[in-house]
Amino acid sequence: MKHPMTRASVLMALVLAAPVHGSTLIPTQGQTSAQIQSDTAACQTQATQASQAAAPPPAAAPAPQGGRLRGAAVGAAAGAVGAEVRGNQHEAYDRVDSDVQEEYRQNQAREAAAAGVVVGGARQRQARRQTQQQQAQQQQTATQTQQQQGSQAFDACMSARGYTVQP
Repeated sequence: MKHPMTRASVLMALVLAAPVHGSTLIPTQGQTSAQIQSDTAACQTQATQASQAAAPPPAAAPAPQGGRLRGAAVGAAAGAVGAEVRGNQHEAYDRVDSDVQEEYRQNQAREAAAAGVVVGGARQRQARRQTQQQQAQQQQTATQTQQQQGSQAFDACMSARGYTVQP
């Protein structure tokens, strides 16, 4: 590299290539500026293809559904059973008309079902948030893995083309 312009071109090519992968490239075989740019572009393409092929995106888990309905069903059953138990604790309950007993059980079941809808909805939202957090975490891990694999592929490609790659 006898020409100052060639040195400047090589340094410029190194500066442009370094931020992409965080490495410093040192040509060891007297590569020209055009060759450095060509090698860098080819290795970036190869690294991109290697990282995309190596890590498929994580599969999306289905969002939790039916929480409110399950909560209502459980609440209604619990309310009816609770009403029967509370009613049997009183002597007068057996003397009350069966229609009144049934209405009491239904009212208690309805109130418990309403509470169950609220609880079921809260649990469903919590499960959905956890699922979203897990998916985001998996996506982040996959992205980091792709970046690492791409960087390794780029470094290996540049080394094979006659460059010293320094972190």
